[in-house]
Amino acid sequence: MQLKVTQIRSGIGTKPKHRGSLRALGLRGIGQSNVLPDRAEIRGMIARVPHLVKVEEVNE
Repeated sequence: MQLKVTQIRSGIGTKPKHRGSLRALGLRGIGQSNVLPDRAEIRGMIARVPHLVKVEEVNE
């Protein structure tokens, strides 16, 4: 199982930890997506910025 994470809102004006989580997820701008493994550390980063990203489950 993998997760497709898409940035839907800007990180500008958010806390530094939120911007760091976006960067760690491989997201640099609105509309950009990244497919990541479904692991606890990835889920934790997504949980920090749920208002900035959209998450879909991908079966590959």
